Amino acid sequence: MTCTGNNMPRHNDALVVIPAYNEAATIGAIIRRALPYADVCVVNDASRDDTENIVKSFENVACLTHAQNTHIPQTLKDGMQYGVSHGYRYIVTMDAGLTHKPEELPRFLQCPDCDLVLGVRTERQNVPLFRKILSRTATLLLNLSLKPWGSRLPRPHFHDATSGYRRYSQRAAQLLLNRPMKARTFDFHTEALMLVYRNGLSIQEVPISYDFSNSSFNYKVLMNGIRMFLDIAFTNRK
Repeated sequence: MTCTGNNMPRHNDALVVIPAYNEAATIGAIIRRALPYADVCVVNDASRDDTENIVKSFENVACLTHAQNTHIPQTLKDGMQYGVSHGYRYIVTMDAGLTHKPEELPRFLQCPDCDLVLGVRTERQNVPLFRKILSRTATLLLNLSLKPWGSRLPRPHFHDATSGYRRYSQRAAQLLLNRPMKARTFDFHTEALMLVYRNGLSIQEVPISYDFSNSSFNYKVLMNGIRMFLDIAFTNRK
């Protein structure tokens, strides 16, 4: 992995981490719209288009580049590692395809201090019906399975367990960096929620809008999600 902007001065307490793979069409816009609210680190996951050059055209944006494609888990962990090592108080994860609105960053940044803030997709645009059903089913099942048998933790009642628009505290990011995580694709988000919740860290929610445009969802992602759910449901891992 190569890094540019490693000595970038820190201007804010929050860092926005944006995983990017072949996102030349949108990455410039999302950076410009996010910069008024927080510092930005793009993790370029071996893109084959002009993503890296566009990111490097921004003077005050960090760019971490993978030589080989690693998918969501490693890109997010590398971005978190950058944020932790540079002393950021909060790390916000956001999609590169403009499904998440950077203008809603203040909702996360103004939320009271806690370890994880989940973005709840209360306003959805252009989302296929099967995706809505899948997301709501996953949230229902995770709420039923997150609490281990015999645990004194409160029963979870999260409204959107799979949303990737989130704010992690430095403590939560360090927890994830120090755990041998099993996630392979977008199941990172459910595994991260499980680890934060089962370790007794504080969690809050804020409403967000979600504009569905394109999707990396496929059979492999679905199978990984099911595998992660079974792991969460039948183990007390934390």
